[in-house]
Amino acid sequence: MKREFIRKRLYEIIFESDTRAGKIFDVVLLCVILLSVILVMLESVVEYKQGYTGLFNVLEWLITCVFSFEYLVRIWVVNRPARYLMSFYGLIDLFSLLPSFLGLFWIGSHSLLVIRALRLLRVFRILKLNRYTKAGQMLTHAMWQSREKISVFLIFVVTLAIIIGTAMYLIEGEVNGFTSIPKSIYWAIVTLTTVGYGDLSPQTAMGQFLSSVVMIMGYAIIAVPTGIVTSAIITERNTRNTQVCPHCLFDRHDDDALYCKRCGGLLNEFE
Repeated sequence: MKREFIRKRLYEIIFESDTRAGKIFDVVLLCVILLSVILVMLESVVEYKQGYTGLFNVLEWLITCVFSFEYLVRIWVVNRPARYLMSFYGLIDLFSLLPSFLGLFWIGSHSLLVIRALRLLRVFRILKLNRYTKAGQMLTHAMWQSREKISVFLIFVVTLAIIIGTAMYLIEGEVNGFTSIPKSIYWAIVTLTTVGYGDLSPQTAMGQFLSSVVMIMGYAIIAVPTGIVTSAIITERNTRNTQVCPHCLFDRHDDDALYCKRCGGLLNEFE
């Protein structure tokens, strides 16, 4: 009975963000994640690496121990550990831990580059940030709900870039730097997104006119995904339920939901 109470309490702290303990847990984990990512960046600077190698190693293993403990506790408190292990965040948690432990088994000068590559994978911890911020979760859910509209929009933009790039290749030709259709499509994408590197530009009057039209279109195109995601965010905010299913970890339920809409399990399983 006491064990179940501890599991319930830990589950609420780790997976729920609407309690005081849960908020404190999220803030602490946020700070640890940010510290870890900053250490990875500083460790790549030669001056810091030579002068503070010992400190970097100690802090890295302390952080690794914290994340390892968190990972094991998450596996223990959920009802279906296998589902968590194979979930997106479960894999992110695993990938954020593996580099430190795998580095112990690659010993020798010939494998230093491999170890370095593995340790750089620690930046995966930055992906854990989204879990601990309601705004990040809301944005992720909104983008997921808008995935079909965004996919159609991207297909339209790619198609438009291909048509514009092909047209510019025919207008300008190899003489003015548009040596191939792929290169012309690259110019179309850069111009359509209003980036404008300036490494390739039309020289003829017709080409410059088409370029002007494409740049103006770019401003209108940028507004489309913004409107799609904003609309989804408003809907998400009005129907947001922070309850996380203890069975499948699904967290997008209606406000008055008692059972999970994905697996049908009871949301308040521990009660």
